[in-house]
Amino acid sequence: MSELTALLRQRMRRDWLQLALWIVGTALMAYAGYAGVTQSYSTLADRQNILAAAVANPVILMFRGLPSGPSAGAFLAFEILPWLAILAALMTTFLAVRHTRADEEAGRAELLSATPASRSMPTIATAVHGVIANVVLALLTAAALISTGMDPGGSWLAGAAAGATGISFLGIGLVAAQLVRTSRAANSIAVWALVALFLLRGIGNAAGTPSADLTHVTSAWPAWVSPFGWAEQTRPYDADSWWPVLLAVVVGLALSIVASVLQSVRDIGAAFLAGRPGRAHARPALSSPQALLWRLASGSIVGWAIGGALTGILATTLGSVVDQVADQNRAVVEIITKLAQSGSLDEATITVFFTMLGIVAACCAVQTIARARQEEAHGTAEPVLATLVGRVRWLADYLIVATCAVLITVVAAVAAGCLGIAGSGGSADLYRTVLVDGVGQLVAASVFTVVTALVFVLVPRATIGLGWALLLIATMLGMFGPLFGLPEWTTRLSPFGVTPVVSESGVDMRGLWWLVLAVAVGAAASLSLMRRRELAADG
Repeated sequence: MSELTALLRQRMRRDWLQLALWIVGTALMAYAGYAGVTQSYSTLADRQNILAAAVANPVILMFRGLPSGPSAGAFLAFEILPWLAILAALMTTFLAVRHTRADEEAGRAELLSATPASRSMPTIATAVHGVIANVVLALLTAAALISTGMDPGGSWLAGAAAGATGISFLGIGLVAAQLVRTSRAANSIAVWALVALFLLRGIGNAAGTPSADLTHVTSAWPAWVSPFGWAEQTRPYDADSWWPVLLAVVVGLALSIVASVLQSVRDIGAAFLAGRPGRAHARPALSSPQALLWRLASGSIVGWAIGGALTGILATTLGSVVDQVADQNRAVVEIITKLAQSGSLDEATITVFFTMLGIVAACCAVQTIARARQEEAHGTAEPVLATLVGRVRWLADYLIVATCAVLITVVAAVAAGCLGIAGSGGSADLYRTVLVDGVGQLVAASVFTVVTALVFVLVPRATIGLGWALLLIATMLGMFGPLFGLPEWTTRLSPFGVTPVVSESGVDMRGLWWLVLAVAVGAAASLSLMRRRELAADG
């Protein structure tokens, strides 16, 4: 017990800032969601119209919650519960991998094995740590909702549903850490599992059976194999069903036990999935640090580019579906135009999807720059910097690759969007909308390239946590600020909220030049400061 207590204290000292950002950010999102619902959809008729529009359009159900009635509380859960659960899941999977596989890579697990603590103790301590973090997240989220005047019963359930989802993904993250040899691969497995399970939930809702008044949906079976689906089946402020919370907790704890058993039967540093054997000698094309970085990042870049292409094709092929639904329900027009803030309905639809593209491209940028911190922490940057490669050139290579990765993702989306317009017989004006939105999101995503680089130079140990946190905040403000009824100036704090858009009078440039200036200044500042910075080891 003393070993467990010591490990928990060490983990909490190490993680307090990152966990505080995740937990407080989740609670603030719940609070902001209430403000948005009460300001934008204050009447019962407004909420009924939105729910009817969502039930009529499977695409909306894919990315929203489960319709459970038009009351203010049930509508709030429909709007934000999936996103609260995603935040809890991301926080917990990163935590699980950081304290298991990442510690093995850094050699800390081997040192711990030399103490009286058992080999499975790190996994047990991480599981307890993850449960505590999700309990705190659930309590603060519920408190934020109760402080707005919402029903306490539904508020406690909504917070518990988000926390229980995090506990489910605690088990997924711990198992992923046992399967592969690197923390990067374990995080990738956990994140792809998150995406797949989120989409399964969406498919289950989209294929579900709506009620006669179009305010409730009974989900199909795919929603029942996803922790996100279990969270939504609690139906806070409506049915208030607690048993899906118990199901999510049991599954998470069961997977944690499985991870502990797997840990006990393998060697430290080993994995159950064998790594692909490499060549004995590198190709001539890998003779430079930048070429090596391209090789290491190519898999993730291809994945983000595929996501960009899917976003682009959806942006230009769903116009007819949106038009049909809008003819039946004007609430759809209100949602989309509020998000896009200008242009025709087809143009607004493209703008909304391309804002999502900007977020995808920014994720690609943050992940690429975060590799520099991982290489530094793991000690693999030192052999490179011991050659003729200087610090400035080394960081410049990461900036170049990240910028090219963003460009590849956006170009894939623009090309797919143009193909969608050609295939659906869309207006020629839509090509201009796709191009303008693509260029704007390219610059917006590039802002996060230099911002993450600045964090890496100034606060290296906070690179990964703070880089993703800043992107999350910008996403909340730029993507959901208009829906939540936040003041316009808060939306414009996000790079995604000031990109150029096509308007009736031409192209509204908004803050494009400020974004370009921010990218230039940020790149120059990060490279200049890197010249004098010492390497920062992990810990």
